Amino acid sequence: MRRLLAPGLVLLLAACNGSGEPDAAATEIPEGVAAQASVPAVESEYGTPVKDRVATLGLLNKRNNITQDIVLKSGEARRIGNVVIRLATCERTLPWERPAETGAFVQVFVEERADAESQLAWRKVFSGWLFKSAPSLNVVEHPVYDVWVKDCAMKFPGEEDSPASAASASSAPKAAGSASPAATASPAPTAAPSPAPKAPAPKTATPSVDL
Repeated sequence: MRRLLAPGLVLLLAACNGSGEPDAAATEIPEGVAAQASVPAVESEYGTPVKDRVATLGLLNKRNNITQDIVLKSGEARRIGNVVIRLATCERTLPWERPAETGAFVQVFVEERADAESQLAWRKVFSGWLFKSAPSLNVVEHPVYDVWVKDCAMKFPGEEDSPASAASASSAPKAAGSASPAATASPAPTAAPSPAPKAPAPKTATPSVDL
């Protein structure tokens, strides 16, 4: 029995690189894909620099209906199985622009066969802008994978908290219940007015009588 189990254990350990971990090659970016993914991003004069922007992308595998979020910095690529997703840059509309929109320039590479007789090869299936509020403007057309943009972490001048705003909040007028004692003190009592003097009664003359 031990002799029968030994070859199976050897194969199992070889598949896990002998350490119980998946093969590292399954998550490494192929050299051919890295060469094709070199797309320079145009720097914007407003907001966070391109190199510091972070995008959140959604990835759907239609075979098993599994969806996962992928967080990438500008210029970073991530491999999940036989698909590679690269983020060139992401962008948001200015705070005063309407309607608000979030977009990301994304490239998608898939390792697949062109036909049943050909070998596996990496192929670029998408390269362009994806928009959050208008996903139909540009769609990743692939029978297995779907990718969309969910968020772009960046800021514009004036969106960060400033010390002046905190100071103005602390100097706001107090509530009516916390008025100063001087304002709520009762007024001093006033003296009652003295009554006006009564007018003297008129005198009546008495007639004289001769005796």
